[in-house]
Amino acid sequence: MPDSNRRAALFDQLAVVGKAFASAKRLELIDLLSQGERTVDSLAREAGLGLSTASAHLQVLKISNLVRTRREGTKIYYSLAGQDVATLYASMQAVAREHSADVDKALDAYLGVSGLGDVEEVTREELLERLAAGDVLLLDVRPPEEYAAGHIPGAVSVPFGEVAERMNTLEVDTDIVAYCRGAYCVLAHDAVRLLRAEGRQARRLQDGLLEWRLRGLPVEAGA
Repeated sequence: MPDSNRRAALFDQLAVVGKAFASAKRLELIDLLSQGERTVDSLAREAGLGLSTASAHLQVLKISNLVRTRREGTKIYYSLAGQDVATLYASMQAVAREHSADVDKALDAYLGVSGLGDVEEVTREELLERLAAGDVLLLDVRPPEEYAAGHIPGAVSVPFGEVAERMNTLEVDTDIVAYCRGAYCVLAHDAVRLLRAEGRQARRLQDGLLEWRLRGLPVEAGA
């Protein structure tokens, strides 16, 4: 086979991976899987997809070797094929925001941060120091199954939908930090706004669990 054909075949295979990323819904599925393994039913529900549609997207990701599966009884669980897939996804997010004004504008509109400056950040370094000192309450506002799959040690699971009803169980003078999935997740922003509206001292973690994990910081599993 001529070298030109071999080169074309190589780039054809690279394009298979690129095409797997070329779908908004598949990116959303990768975003969910970056938090831990999930069943097809769970992924479909969270992404707002029909079961057959979710399965079709997941098959594309599997054919591209970006996800893997395991069976437990009648259920099939999907997970990312490796941390390098999460790294690729996070890098794509960063590049898109850095070089695309449209992505940057859409993200700010989604997070509700454009021109508001109402949600203060805590760096990962500061949070580690505060956790070691024991003078901060860390809230994981993601769904319970994502918390169980992996969370920051010391974090308390308070899904966003429960923040308001559990407000009275949080000490009034406690400094609160909330976090969610990653830089493109709105849950922590909204949780902080809700807490601050009730007079609580609250900030959000810089980015989220995806970026925390990719920097090799501690993560533990279990409810």
